[in-house]
Amino acid sequence: MNRSFETVAPIAIPAESATVTAMSMLRGAGIVLVASALVGVASHISVPLFFTPVPVTLQPFAVVLLGLLLSPRLALGSLIAYLIEGAAGLPVFTPFGLGGMAQLLGPTGGYLLSYPLVALVVSYLWRKGPRTFSRGVFVAGAGDLLILTLGTIWLGAVTHATPMAAINHAVLPFLPGDALKVLAAAGIASAASRIRMFQK
Repeated sequence: MNRSFETVAPIAIPAESATVTAMSMLRGAGIVLVASALVGVASHISVPLFFTPVPVTLQPFAVVLLGLLLSPRLALGSLIAYLIEGAAGLPVFTPFGLGGMAQLLGPTGGYLLSYPLVALVVSYLWRKGPRTFSRGVFVAGAGDLLILTLGTIWLGAVTHATPMAAINHAVLPFLPGDALKVLAAAGIASAASRIRMFQK
């Protein structure tokens, strides 16, 4: 008994659609590289403190700002790229450390490893409501507190410090400066949001 089979032609993807997809991917990759470089620059704007292994840096500002400005996917990708760059030995971590994987596993590793999660959470929360300055302060502040919390837990575990000692070395000295970073990030993000609204 003869059976006839129909051949199914492959689905052709329009060249125009493929070009748009490729351009979108290139644009995303470019944003990720620029954003990770921004965090790297912020890490070098740092001041060591004699009583703690944690320096004062602009990294938290850069992380929450990217979370506010970028989509969750791009924010997460940018900070993962940053950690990969640092682990590979590129000079993107603060200079007051061992560099490379050693810095990721050292006393300040908790701060660094928190960055992708914080950028993702900040970006997600920011896009779930009105993008006003006051709400930006709340969202960026929550992200900054998450950085401090995870950094403190890691520091305490690595140095075997008591909870109070870890807080004294990893949280309290940084609260005034981090408050200014949160305000600055919220101001930039809310202004950027208003500009986009006017352009529509």
